[in-house]
Amino acid sequence: MENSPVLRQHAEEQFAEELDELQKQDKRQRPGNWVMSPWAVVTYLLGGTLENGFAVSAKYIGSRRLIETAVATLATDRALLLYGVPGTAKSWVSEHLAAAISGDSTLIVQGTAGTSEEQMRYGWNYAQLLSKGPSREALVDSPLIRAMERGKIARIEELTRIPADVQDTLITLLSEKSLPIPELASEVQAVRGFNVIATANNRDKGVNELSSALKRRFNTVILPVPSSEAEEVSIVNKRVAEMGRALELPAEPPALAEVRRVVQIFRELRNGLTEDGKTKLKSPSGTLSTAEAISVINSGMALAAHFGDGVMHANDVAASLTGAVIKDPVQDAVVWREYLETVVKERSDWKDLYRAFREVE
Repeated sequence: MENSPVLRQHAEEQFAEELDELQKQDKRQRPGNWVMSPWAVVTYLLGGTLENGFAVSAKYIGSRRLIETAVATLATDRALLLYGVPGTAKSWVSEHLAAAISGDSTLIVQGTAGTSEEQMRYGWNYAQLLSKGPSREALVDSPLIRAMERGKIARIEELTRIPADVQDTLITLLSEKSLPIPELASEVQAVRGFNVIATANNRDKGVNELSSALKRRFNTVILPVPSSEAEEVSIVNKRVAEMGRALELPAEPPALAEVRRVVQIFRELRNGLTEDGKTKLKSPSGTLSTAEAISVINSGMALAAHFGDGVMHANDVAASLTGAVIKDPVQDAVVWREYLETVVKERSDWKDLYRAFREVE
């Protein structure tokens, strides 16, 4: 579906060829209702070359052991909680795990401060309810119920943004693998293959801590920020190329040197130290995640494509990068200005970047 009008395909659609080839080549034991074995799921996430020479692209660049732990958790009756600061690919990994295990990544509850118990459990079609009374036909299934009945993976995004009393509706479901429906004097029992992947971070405002009872129902895997600059540059470069193709941006792919500069700025401000370890820096209030670096580069490509010569230059990333750093207009502006004057200005090969930043101030 190269020319699909859909802005963003689901993982199982975008990587259908890889998933199909992996299933054909996969001879290992599969847990109940899984479309491929745990080994094949890990290969799909991390990439590799199959025995027939088919190349599987890497969806996640990072620790193999973390992904193996996540997949092994889902092969048991324990739910999985992907935890980490914003922008560490929690939702990305969650989607691809569900696509590889169930062939369906769409059974999702998006956590917000307004998420209700009905969205987690079930609701009612009130027209049916008034005309026929409580019945299975009048029940509006949540994604969790559909996952239970089909033996698939359900995803809960931003679990800690959901109010605590709504979070705790998961306790019985995760413990008993069933969901009581008192109005019908019945229950929905989970089919083999059902499990839950939740994501959470502790940096957003409005975070609701998980109760100890709910924490015990999850095995937590912490996804870290990329450990090295080279790893982060590789992630940004790969995702930018994929998104550029998906959005059909007519710009040339950004030069590796430009990607490296953006990543270096993010890492130095995030770590509070220059790359050579000689200068201590103040860190801004934002997370400056890998996801934000990808966004900055994509914005630069769009500017270069539509308002430039099709090649991304320093002035194409300056405004987006400044906006990514300055979240607090007072505190972060001071931090950013100090970084420009003490670090960017002093680097001889960053003169174009310094001029571009000063122009957007």
